[in-house]
Amino acid sequence: MGRVDICACGHKLSHHGGPWTGEEFERRLRAAFRRDELLQDKGKLLDFEYDDEDIASLRKQIVPRVTPEEDLKPTEPVNGHHVANDETDIDGDIDLDVAREPKRIKIEAEDEQEPTTSSTAINGDGHAADQEAEALSDSEQNQEPSVPHVQEEEDEVPIKKEKPAVIEERQGLIEFRVFTNDGSRDSMILLTGMKNLFQKQLPKMPREYIARLVYDRNHYSMAIVKAPLIVLGGITYRPFNHRKFAEIVFCAITSTEQVKGYGSHLMNHLKDYISENTDVQHFLTYADNYAIGYFKKQGFTKDITLDRSIWMGYIKDYEGGTIMQCTMVPRVKYLEVNSLLQTQRKTVITKIKEVSKSHIIYPGLQDFKNGAKEVDPMTVPGISTPQSWDPLMDITPRVPVHGPNYNAMKHIVAELIKDASSWPFLHPVDVEAVTDYYSYIKDPMDLSTLESNVDADVYQTLDDFGRDCRKIFDNCRLYNGESTPYVKCANKLEKVFKDKLKEWKEA
Repeated sequence: MGRVDICACGHKLSHHGGPWTGEEFERRLRAAFRRDELLQDKGKLLDFEYDDEDIASLRKQIVPRVTPEEDLKPTEPVNGHHVANDETDIDGDIDLDVAREPKRIKIEAEDEQEPTTSSTAINGDGHAADQEAEALSDSEQNQEPSVPHVQEEEDEVPIKKEKPAVIEERQGLIEFRVFTNDGSRDSMILLTGMKNLFQKQLPKMPREYIARLVYDRNHYSMAIVKAPLIVLGGITYRPFNHRKFAEIVFCAITSTEQVKGYGSHLMNHLKDYISENTDVQHFLTYADNYAIGYFKKQGFTKDITLDRSIWMGYIKDYEGGTIMQCTMVPRVKYLEVNSLLQTQRKTVITKIKEVSKSHIIYPGLQDFKNGAKEVDPMTVPGISTPQSWDPLMDITPRVPVHGPNYNAMKHIVAELIKDASSWPFLHPVDVEAVTDYYSYIKDPMDLSTLESNVDADVYQTLDDFGRDCRKIFDNCRLYNGESTPYVKCANKLEKVFKDKLKEWKEA
């Protein structure tokens, strides 16, 4: 057995791992490794009585499986260190291994699962349940056929539960402040709180480096502040207004305030503030493997559409980090996104009800209780309505609208068009701008023409499609020199094309 197969106490990890599998189990395992690394760094790995706030925070993220019999037992040591038995939901994206990556975030779970309960008591012998079922059956037979039940709109569009962060802000318990090193008393207190927070949450980051960036006058910070000027979490960023992007440098939530929705609420506040007060339209940040999940939830992506000439040399480059980008949607209030989506969903459901009867719940059939062995399907309530099934549907042959490779070709063209290197090939070459182009290129091709051909089912096979697609790259290299930006774009786009074509052929 390897390191991850058996515990020091002699049990298999499944004994301590709880009912979690996959990513959740791996996250909790990484938390255990991270805890041991911190203890090793402090020379306390074999000191089972040692405890501090960081170790306690990591222990909360390693919850052993608790059976009803174990509830009454004291906590057992895991790898020599005691773990509390209280269950706590921890976000899978909380940063654990700060030693491996330069930038870390400490955030809370985005969606907590509410425990499900049942209002039906289960009888141990089952007789009471059988009698109740018989009584219910008799009462149903004596009742008149019930009318169709229409689902209430509130049942179909459940209101999403507010996060504690939203409630606390509304109650005035916390506030969000933006500040920089302007020399004022409050700003210096908050900046010091931010520095202490980042130094504590990012213990492997050089303390002097954190202090230099936090106090730098080119950097700004947004903090979650609780009276009196206590920093619970925050983001330090540097705006480049003339280039319309900002770099997120640090992002952290104090370990004692997890699972409250602070991380998402903080990012939404920052987006709204930046949109309303600056010309910035994009965020860039370097994230480690554990922070990527959090940033994805906040609208960040690994696909960098911002031209490298805009940001290269302006933001700090971290070894081992993954650069991510978030482009803000104009005129969107991110703090109101949940209510906006709720309204949109309600509107869509209302429109569906205008053309569909799917929201109507019909009563069960009584025919079989009365001895019938067969029922005409067209007499079943809900089937004979104009919007429902028609027997002619089974008779009418279904002729495919497009060929078997249409979806693959459509997808590949869409991927090529949205690629950052596609700009020289989106439309046919303008003969007025390049007068001699068609003297050299006798069989021109571009992405818009390729897309039109796909829609018109010109290509019967993927090979036919690939032949025309390669014309774009071959024509570019034939007319332009190897060192030109056009050929460089052609080479990049051709690689994307080959990768996508290979994926579809192997699928």
